[in-house]
Amino acid sequence: MTATATTSRSVLRQAISGQRRQVTLASVLAAGHQGGEALVPVIIGVVIDQAVDGGSVGTLVFWLAVLAVVFAGLSYSYRFAARAAEGASLRAAHDLRVAISRRVLHPGGGAENGKLAGELVNIGTSDAQRVGVVNAVLPFGIAALAGVLVSAIALLRISLPLGLLVLLGTPPLLYLAHLIGKPLERRSEAEQERSAHASGVATDLVSGLRVLKGIGAEPAAVARYRGTSQNSLKATLRAARAKAWHDGAVLALTGVFIAIVALVGGHLAASGSISVGDLVAAVGLAQFLLTPFLIFSWVNGELAQGRASASRVAELLTTPAAVESGDGELPSPAIGNVRLTAVSYGSLRGVDLDIPAGQLIGVVAADPAAATDLLDCLGRAGDPAEGGVRVDGVDLSTVDPERVREVVLVAAHDADLFEGTLAENVGAGSPEEALAASAADEVAAALPDGTGTAITERGRSLSGGQRQRVALARALAADAPVLVVHDPTTAVDTVTEAKIATGLARLRRGRTTILVTTSPALLAVADRVVVLDGGRISGEGGHAELVRDRADYRAAVLS
Repeated sequence: MTATATTSRSVLRQAISGQRRQVTLASVLAAGHQGGEALVPVIIGVVIDQAVDGGSVGTLVFWLAVLAVVFAGLSYSYRFAARAAEGASLRAAHDLRVAISRRVLHPGGGAENGKLAGELVNIGTSDAQRVGVVNAVLPFGIAALAGVLVSAIALLRISLPLGLLVLLGTPPLLYLAHLIGKPLERRSEAEQERSAHASGVATDLVSGLRVLKGIGAEPAAVARYRGTSQNSLKATLRAARAKAWHDGAVLALTGVFIAIVALVGGHLAASGSISVGDLVAAVGLAQFLLTPFLIFSWVNGELAQGRASASRVAELLTTPAAVESGDGELPSPAIGNVRLTAVSYGSLRGVDLDIPAGQLIGVVAADPAAATDLLDCLGRAGDPAEGGVRVDGVDLSTVDPERVREVVLVAAHDADLFEGTLAENVGAGSPEEALAASAADEVAAALPDGTGTAITERGRSLSGGQRQRVALARALAADAPVLVVHDPTTAVDTVTEAKIATGLARLRRGRTTILVTTSPALLAVADRVVVLDGGRISGEGGHAELVRDRADYRAAVLS
């Protein structure tokens, strides 16, 4: 499965072709099972005509042995067909989840645009599973068709009208079932959309639960989720009604068709055109036909839901990247000279900024959006609409985003920690020095097992200040040629903040560092400070100089 998929059909085709061997094996075994099931009433009819009517014990024993062999084959074929089909389903869903994860985590980004995190999770779990299920139901759909064909051939041998009735009546029945499945497909897609949105809202609310409690916004959050959840419930109920209508309509059509077959068989027996054994076989085959037609109904419903989910998966996989790769090459090792030339992006307007290699620079943005846009440009999460960002003379818009992030590391303010130990969160490099510079060594000392202490998901077992220090330690340990840090000390006390400022300046000496912050302690250790106001650079200088000369600067960093 690759990101070249463009439609739901292509997603389904690739999911099936990726498991072709397993699907083929399951189809052969399931077809053998259905064919064997269809032969059972035929064999019973032969037993009645040749053994029961003839009174031959030997013939009866022979045909009973044949039935035993057939039933043994049925048991074997169904068991292994189900195993192969389920395996193909699980592997296809896994392949889809991998493809979706690769797209979401692609350095070019873009997949997350307009979608909450919970929506992406829903597509990667529920939708991927529904598409994978197509591999589980397809072999049984093929098997049901094989059962119908075997039944039709058997009926043709018993009576030409009966066989033709089944052969000619099945295609229109299948087409009608397909048409009946269209509303289910549409409503299943709507159901998945609403369900994914509800999951996204729930994930968003849970992750921000502490903030919501802090500002007393729980009622508004509950009201928002209740509305979203009710919309999801309504979509689910509509899909459930569509499925019930679909299953009932297909079952009714099937019942009418089987009744016609049974009536024609009874009429032929009454007229003497077929024997008693043939009548038993015909009635048995008519009853057997209920099974493949029920399978058709089930398969059609699952395919309708699979197509709806495949459409959502295809939309995600084909979402254009926010930034494209290029053939530009950054030097290795990188020096770390950064230059922004007339950059306009988001709220930034014509920003010119030259940062020599090895300099520690502070950036104060009155508008939080300008700070975020600056980080996006420096980390190549987005390319400027005008102007350019260069590192060591190379335009970043021409460089593969993965390579950009090897050279320019952006440590966002809301960076999450991962489930694992503190040491695993900090990573390789120089963890001891990074821990000391970020004052995260104090965090480790306060934990029961030091750096080996397990941290829960998103670092929720730590306080806000502890999480910030560990996240900063992780950024420092990477030792990137250019490090961009956004407000790394907003949750720590002033004494710890001063310690971090000194440690950061010491550890990053000789490496380019950009501190996007309003922290006086951090700005005080910067070689120079740049002020962003209205999306433009409105001034620069030393921290003390700007505090003395600019009222707007004092208001931003000292208030």
